Amino acid sequence: VQLQASGGGLVRAGGSLRLSCAASGRIFASYDMAWFRQAPGWEREFVAALSWNTGSTYYADSVKGQFTMSRDLTKNTVYLQMNALKPEDTAVYYCAADPVARAVSSRSAIHYAYWGQGTLVTVSS
Repeated sequence: VQLQASGGGLVRAGGSLRLSCAASGRIFASYDMAWFRQAPGWEREFVAALSWNTGSTYYADSVKGQFTMSRDLTKNTVYLQMNALKPEDTAVYYCAADPVARAVSSRSAIHYAYWGQGTLVTVSS
């Protein structure tokens, strides 16, 4: 599985961006997909996860109600709609895939075997 993230850029505070993550290769129904982010000098942190099979979503408390993760089964693509962006949302955003079937999508990066290259989101004040 290869993941290609896109959609990052420079946006003013309060603006919106939609990130995309296109998967090549076969995505099995058991997979979970996730977005993580890493700001300069900070550890990579969980942002959101989605069950490929059910579409159920999970969010970090810091983005709940602000970000929305979704999928398009026909395009093998997941999205992260980011609204009301703040300067503290500035980071490199990574999409990832967990091939292990779990009852609940993991929030831990160690469970995600496949990673995209990252896309930079910069929010100016």
